[in-house]
Amino acid sequence: MNKESKKESIWRNNAVQTIIASLLCILLGLLVGYIVLLIINPQGAAGAIVAILKNYFYYPSSVAVMKYCGTTMVKASALLMCSLSVLFAYKVGLFNIGAAGQYVVGAGASLYFALKFGAPWYVCLVAAILIAALVGGISGALKAYFNVNEVISCIMLNWISLYVVNMLLTKVKAESTPYTVDLKSGNKSALLPNCGLDSLFAGNEFVTIGLPLAIIMAILVWIILGKTKFGYELKATGMNKNAAKYCGMKEKRNIILTMMISGALAGMGAAFFYLSGIETWMVQQTSVPSMGFNGIAAAFLGGLDPIGTIFASYFIQHITSGGTYVDKTMYCTQISDLISAVIIYLCGFVFFFKLWFNRYLNKRDEKKEVKGGTK
Repeated sequence: MNKESKKESIWRNNAVQTIIASLLCILLGLLVGYIVLLIINPQGAAGAIVAILKNYFYYPSSVAVMKYCGTTMVKASALLMCSLSVLFAYKVGLFNIGAAGQYVVGAGASLYFALKFGAPWYVCLVAAILIAALVGGISGALKAYFNVNEVISCIMLNWISLYVVNMLLTKVKAESTPYTVDLKSGNKSALLPNCGLDSLFAGNEFVTIGLPLAIIMAILVWIILGKTKFGYELKATGMNKNAAKYCGMKEKRNIILTMMISGALAGMGAAFFYLSGIETWMVQQTSVPSMGFNGIAAAFLGGLDPIGTIFASYFIQHITSGGTYVDKTMYCTQISDLISAVIIYLCGFVFFFKLWFNRYLNKRDEKKEVKGGTK
C-alpha cells in the first residue's frame, strides 16, 4: 500500500503532470510536422526532421558545434526573458501579449543610447529596462483606471512601438543600408562583457553575461511569485481585485506594477540580444519581431513555471534555428516555424490534459476502494 500511495502522489504532482503534458505536445508537434514533410516531399522527410532536431549538431567539427550552440543559447536567453514577461503577467491574472512591443522598445532604447549618445553597456541596459517598463505600465494604467482590456491595448502598442523605434533608429543607421550601425564599429563600450563565457563556446564573441543573467532572472521570478508576500499580493489581485481591495491591498497599483515588471523583463531580453552584437536593427521592417510572440509559447510549454520556461525557451529556439539546416531544394526553412506553431497550439490543451488525467486517477482510486471494500 505504501508503494502504491507513493506512485499515486508522484502522478498527482503538478510538476510531473506538466512535464508529461509538455512532452506530449512536443511529440505530437513533431509528428504533425513530419506528416507535412511527407506530404510535400516523402523522400527527404526523415532527413528534414532530423536536421531540425540536430540543429548545431549538424556540423562534424566539435568546435563548430560549440560555437553555434553558443549562438542558439544567446537567442534562447532573449526568448527566455520574453517568456518570463508573459508568465509574470499571467500569474497575476493578466495576459501580456504586448511582450513583443516591449521587446521592440527595449531594442530601440538600448541601440539608440549606444549609438546616439555613446553610452556604455550598463546605461543602455538600464535604459532598455526603464523605457520598456514604462510602455508596459501604460497598458497597466489603462487596465487599472479605465478597465481597458490589456490584450487590446498591448496589441495597439506593439505596432506603435515598432514604428516609433523604426523612426528613432533611422538617425543611427549605417549609410546606404537599412540597418543600424554595428556596435563593434559604432560604440564598442556598449557591447555586453563576455567575462570568459565566449571561451566556453569555442570563442563565440556573442556569448555574454546576458546568458547567466537570464537564468538568474528566471530563478528570481520564481522566488518573487512563489516565496514572497509581494508575489502573493500580486497573485491575489489577479484572482479577484475587489477582494484584494477589501483586504487593504492597492489593486490598481499592483496591476500597473505587474505590467511594468513584465515590460522590464521583455526590454531586458532585447538588451541582452542586441547588446551582444549578434544582430543589427533593420529600420524598414514592417512586422514585429517574433521573439515576443514566441515567448507566449515558451511560457505555456514550460507549464507557466519560471524554471520550466528555461528548458522550453531553449527547445523552441533549438528547433527554430534547426530549420535553417533543412534542404532548401525540397523544403522551406519555415517548416520549423510550423512545428513550433503546432506545439504552441497543443500547449493550450495542457490544462485539459491535467484535468482529464486527474479524473482518470480519481476513477482508478474509486475502483481500488470498491475492490478493497468487497474483499
